[in-house]
Amino acid sequence: MSEILRARGLTKSYRMGRTTLEVLRGVDLSVEKSEMVAVVGASGSGKSTLLHLLGCLDTPDRGEIFFQDKELTRTDEATKAGYRNASVGFIFQFYHLLPELTALENVVLPEMMRKTTWEWAVQVSEVRQRGLDLLQAVGLSGRAKHVPGELSGGERQRVAIARALMNAPELVLCDEPTGNLDSRTSREVVDLLQELKTSLGQTFVIVTHEASLAERADRVLRIQEGLLAPVRVHELA
Repeated sequence: MSEILRARGLTKSYRMGRTTLEVLRGVDLSVEKSEMVAVVGASGSGKSTLLHLLGCLDTPDRGEIFFQDKELTRTDEATKAGYRNASVGFIFQFYHLLPELTALENVVLPEMMRKTTWEWAVQVSEVRQRGLDLLQAVGLSGRAKHVPGELSGGERQRVAIARALMNAPELVLCDEPTGNLDSRTSREVVDLLQELKTSLGQTFVIVTHEASLAERADRVLRIQEGLLAPVRVHELA
């Protein structure tokens, strides 16, 4: 395997009134292509902060992030936006689907955003077909025309997963992807993520508090006191 993502010496703090809260204190991380890495830790330990930094949704105070050996932290906003749109897929706990759009329209939205009006007019049929293929891959081929309000929580998360894969990203970042689901649906989503890793060779970094998800990863790291350390599966309970 080859390294796809590397973080070196990441620090992040926030001002809270007169107090400075140090969240990350020098995080180092390396992720290999087609690897599934789970990051666990207590609530407020900095798991989501780390994920947001890796996705260039936020900026570290210090440190560097490299994607495919290209340094990201010092690049301009246009470059970071291109990285987020073309190279990274995001899956969040609360889905973040647009309520007025159908499942299919939500899935193809990332591709629509990266095209000019002319490109979209020419390629709309091709893009829609890819969206339908992704919905089929996540088991929702019969729900393409339904809006989010007509879908269950598990179905909405499957739409969100399909959307994250729309632009064929090299990396998918997941922030508590099963945190808003019941136990049965959570297991189904975990199975789906594992299946996508196996069938597509997809690379995942998953922030989670659920041992059942973390133990399915290739590697588990715990964030504690602002630093990352490896965790054995039997230590998750």
